[in-house]
Amino acid sequence: MDTKWVTSELAWTTHPETGWEEVSGYDEAMNPIRTYQVCNVREANQNNWLRTKFIQRQDVQRVYVELKFTVRDCNSIPNIPGSCKETFNLFYYESDTDSASANSPFWMENPYIKVDTIAPDESFSKLESGRVNTKVRSFGPLSKNGFYLAFQDLGACMSLISVRAFYKKCSNTIAGFAIFPETLTGAEPTSLVIAPGTCIPNAVEVSVPLKLYCNGDGEWMVPVGACTCAAGYEPTMKDTQCQACGPGTFKSKQGEGPCSPCPPNSRTTSGAAMVCTCRNGFFRADTDPADSACTSVPSAPRNVISNVNETSLVLEWSEPQDTGGRDDLLYNVICKKCSVERRLCTRCDDNVEFVPRQLGLTERRIYISNLMAHTQYTFEIQAVNGISNKSPYPPHFASVNITTNQAAPSAVPTMHLHSSTGNSMTLSWTPPERPNGIILDYEIKYSEKGQSDGIANTVTSQKNSVRLDGLKANARYMVQVRARTVAGYGRYSLPTEFQTTAEGGSTSKTFQELPLIVGSATAGLVFVIVVVVIAIVCFRKGMVTEHLLSSPLGRKQRNNTDPEYTEKLQQYVTPGMKVYIDPFTYEDPNEAVREFAKEIDISCVKIEEVIGAGEFGEVCRGRLKLPGRREIFVAIKTLKVGYTERQRRDFLSEASIMGQFDHPNIIHLEGVVTKSRPVMIITEFMENCALDSFLRLNDGQFTVIQLVGMMRGIAAGMKYLSEMNYVHRDLAARNILVNSNLVCKVSDFGLSRFLEDDPADPTYTSSLGGKIPIRWTAPEAIAYRKFTSASDVWSYGIVMWEVMSYGERPYWDMSNQDVINAVEQDYRLPPPMDCPTALHQLMLDCWVRDRNLRPKFAQIVNTLDKLIRNAASLKVIASVQSGISQPLLDRTVPDYTTFTTVGDWLDAIKMGRYKENFVNAGFASFDLVAQMTAEDLLRIGVTLAGHQKKILSSIQDMRLQMNQTLPVQV
Repeated sequence: MDTKWVTSELAWTTHPETGWEEVSGYDEAMNPIRTYQVCNVREANQNNWLRTKFIQRQDVQRVYVELKFTVRDCNSIPNIPGSCKETFNLFYYESDTDSASANSPFWMENPYIKVDTIAPDESFSKLESGRVNTKVRSFGPLSKNGFYLAFQDLGACMSLISVRAFYKKCSNTIAGFAIFPETLTGAEPTSLVIAPGTCIPNAVEVSVPLKLYCNGDGEWMVPVGACTCAAGYEPTMKDTQCQACGPGTFKSKQGEGPCSPCPPNSRTTSGAAMVCTCRNGFFRADTDPADSACTSVPSAPRNVISNVNETSLVLEWSEPQDTGGRDDLLYNVICKKCSVERRLCTRCDDNVEFVPRQLGLTERRIYISNLMAHTQYTFEIQAVNGISNKSPYPPHFASVNITTNQAAPSAVPTMHLHSSTGNSMTLSWTPPERPNGIILDYEIKYSEKGQSDGIANTVTSQKNSVRLDGLKANARYMVQVRARTVAGYGRYSLPTEFQTTAEGGSTSKTFQELPLIVGSATAGLVFVIVVVVIAIVCFRKGMVTEHLLSSPLGRKQRNNTDPEYTEKLQQYVTPGMKVYIDPFTYEDPNEAVREFAKEIDISCVKIEEVIGAGEFGEVCRGRLKLPGRREIFVAIKTLKVGYTERQRRDFLSEASIMGQFDHPNIIHLEGVVTKSRPVMIITEFMENCALDSFLRLNDGQFTVIQLVGMMRGIAAGMKYLSEMNYVHRDLAARNILVNSNLVCKVSDFGLSRFLEDDPADPTYTSSLGGKIPIRWTAPEAIAYRKFTSASDVWSYGIVMWEVMSYGERPYWDMSNQDVINAVEQDYRLPPPMDCPTALHQLMLDCWVRDRNLRPKFAQIVNTLDKLIRNAASLKVIASVQSGISQPLLDRTVPDYTTFTTVGDWLDAIKMGRYKENFVNAGFASFDLVAQMTAEDLLRIGVTLAGHQKKILSSIQDMRLQMNQTLPVQV
């Protein structure tokens, strides 16, 4: 809808008839337009309504409204009462049909839903110089077929020039070789709507799921997954199409690269080729990439040289003339033993040794040993590469024939002691494995172990045994033996140690064991083990002792001092400690304002936008530029026109209180404007506004550590206030402000004590002459007006519960009287979903009936610091049953059988915004809902993690209740 282009009568509904009036006019370009005007400023108690015609919603969940209007400056109208306004209110009303009439719905907030209070950037003082203001507001989620817009005037002189209602969407797009459909934005400005994508033709998914997120501004963001052109296809048309590779080109892998010409010795005849086939006689190895050239087998090695030494051989050769186009050339050496005429050759036995190896040689040299003497051999040197196993033909090779010479025998492998006496030993040995001829005799060399002159005795033997005589008694000898053939002596065996017996003794053991100091070594090892064990025990005992001494109980026993007594003592003896002064103790309250609040000249303040409405007037965002300081954003509370002196005093009392505080977790007062109109209180600007609405807007988006950090900041601010002897009385998440760095600051000092009775707001309830926020207030404060830091601790426990439940209303839909009765019966709030046990226990400590037993804020800060340092303690999740009786539990786990429809159940768990999502997706019965998974919720549009957790938790309760009601089957 856009009234800018409407020239005929709009005929919107007005109430009363003396309020808004439809007028014809002209815009800046002198185009005819239809406008609505109202200017009943001289009459008090104005309440003029204007409603548009029915606007079809279609599938839109959030609507944006652009308003163009002018507003007359109240100060420029002479002789008007204090009821003149420069703002108006925007409302909407949802309906499935165009059913509104002149009297229905009722002209009041609820059934109409307020969107915002609209204030001009600039009002005008003369009719001919009016400046058109443009404001855009949005609202949602919408669930019915359509809606009406409504405008409420409470006493302004203004003209509504044009109204445009529109929605935002993300247009269909191709990104990452995937097509994403046109997608409407979500129900909230921060919502991200998932749009599933599909790969364009001839593209394949790289990762799944394939999706884009459409943000609240109608912009695509956060791509997840992607597609890419398949193998055989290349990107074209600025990456919006995948085109087949032409003949003679190929693309072996999926990806964004182009097609490539076929490698050497390969070809392709068809399009969209993923590989080019090799020509005849050329091959690729299994490990070769598809874009490598096809290669052939190498030719035979060249210039083979052999060098025979007795039964050993050295072979060397040159590289083949043709390597086949590859650099992975290897060589194999094949050994064959042949007959005298070389008519018959067989493979060599396994005793032949090849150094470095026989197959897969990278060097062109090999040493071969352990050949037979006087034997003819043929050696084939094969050249192979990575594709030799692909060729149907055997490798090319070069061969060489050699004949071994006569050789000495190999070494004797082992020697044994058969018997020994005091002056002799009888030894035997095994013949050499390779005698290389007939053994003529053996030479035995022996000497006494440790003999300094190094002279050894030798004897010979025709057999493979010998008796050595003339030895010393009880002495050790080193013995070696070697064999001799006609080719000469072989190598000596390794030295072997033997021992004779004592004088007159004898032995027939095959081996004489040497004495070992086993006992001494064993004893030493045992001693070392004992020492290590004692050291470990002492060390661990010391650690336990230190832990006990560092614990609170250990410190108390060691120092013999009560920590609470010490804290109170320090509170009273700290020199120069600042104490809060109640501004109402001043005979002249203005003196308190002058003492504690800085006066700011109105010229330093620039109001930019109305962001809310307080009890005393409007709350605005603006800028403050003090001399010598940089310009900063500030929040500005204004005192409404026509105030009484008492209202002015009560309004400025908050500044008198706030000006006494200086702490990073207390809202900072910049100053006040009292010498100009309107009267203002100027504070630092907190971008994320109140904590409760901020948490609800970001349900489930923070880690436990982040939430604990927020609670720690609030506790630190309250610790500071309690040390100044200030009692807040209205500590709640709605009175905590959050900046862009998630720093929480305590605000709203003293205003709640001066609120007038308002039956539309059940937060504050009259009790014994004053209004009290029942759900946040300690029992003694409700019953006896006993407000202390201990009652603030009770309220802090409720704030902790609000934080962990992401802004859930304490005690849900219970009446205030039901809350009072429940608390008196020792009912306590259950742990919110996924709340760590340690945090819920701290809440329960804050809710102890005896206020003297509740923790102090200093203790709360220390406890939260320990939890932050020991993050593992926050992983233990509290059970729902901890610290609460069953009747109150029934409110957190609703019985699904008490609801007629799925929509009623969603309303009960505060998730009614998703009723249309469930119905449209076909989840209209509890049996189907009980089978839903996280993927189902994401698919139907439940994208917030906190909402998913809450619904899945309720579904789990539903499953348990279903199992409990199933009949027992025998």
